[in-house]
Amino acid sequence: MKTVTCPKYGPPEVLQFQEVDKPVLKEDELLIRVHATTVSSGDSRIRNGSRKSLPLWPISKMALGLRKPKKSILGMDFAGEVESVGDAVTSFKKGDQVYGFCGKGTYAEYITMRAEGSVTLMPANLTFEEAASVPFGAVSALDFLRKGKIKSGQKVLIYGASGSVGTYAVQLAKYYGAEVTGVCSTGNVDLIQSLGADRVIDYTREDFTENGETYDIIFDTVGKTSFSRCKRSLNENGHYLLAVFDYPQIVQMLWTSKVGTKKVIGGIAGEDSKDLLFLKEIIEAGKIRTVIDRRYPMAEIAEAHRYVDLGHKKGNVVINWVNKS
Repeated sequence: MKTVTCPKYGPPEVLQFQEVDKPVLKEDELLIRVHATTVSSGDSRIRNGSRKSLPLWPISKMALGLRKPKKSILGMDFAGEVESVGDAVTSFKKGDQVYGFCGKGTYAEYITMRAEGSVTLMPANLTFEEAASVPFGAVSALDFLRKGKIKSGQKVLIYGASGSVGTYAVQLAKYYGAEVTGVCSTGNVDLIQSLGADRVIDYTREDFTENGETYDIIFDTVGKTSFSRCKRSLNENGHYLLAVFDYPQIVQMLWTSKVGTKKVIGGIAGEDSKDLLFLKEIIEAGKIRTVIDRRYPMAEIAEAHRYVDLGHKKGNVVINWVNKS
């Protein structure tokens, strides 16, 4: 089967196509033909592997690989079709259309997944491309908003509202009944309004920390703000959520967990099939929708990474293995 490997850290040009054997199916696994995956900001950071790109750099390099990625096949999420199931699997069958996370890397024509892992039937009203754009962004947004104890009637600000996590965070915050302010650049204002934000702030024209408004949750999805800057914009018992953080923010998390009423919260989002099932249900109910910026065939994976590296994508960049959805 075809895969795209990352044999060393570096620019998009390091990615290479490689033929490998199709994975061997275990009795508790699914063999899935991948129809679509994405290039996330996380994929871009891992491929680059530099001190500048990776948060918690020494720890990240130890976990990912010191001189080259330990897992040479990148890719975090997928949508595809079950090709076959192991003898012990009863919850899926051949032909099921599924989506989820795969730690083995989704830049591959076929992957194996434990049937009890982060995989479930994909939303019936989505194409493979649309379904592939859900797991990384939507599950991350859902996990962080829950960590922030979101509830109806709160005021929530999403910084970086036009990215993969941000577009889902805006919609999920509205789903939970919050009053939502999205922060983005000029060119993305209309998009964030279309996702249901009650107010959109163009950060090139207005600094939200200077307008006197306060919020119960400030969710920075891109790591471009600071707690010191945002603290006065947080209500008492407010939560400052960080999808991207480094050592100084870890100190703040520990300090604010013991002192004061305003908390800094970070962490790594989970990969739970229950979250995927919950998202499936609300997507099928029309409560949230996907946002896809660009679509690329797998043959243009390096170009897709090059685009994501620019840091301006709207929603998701999708990679299609089979040139159809």
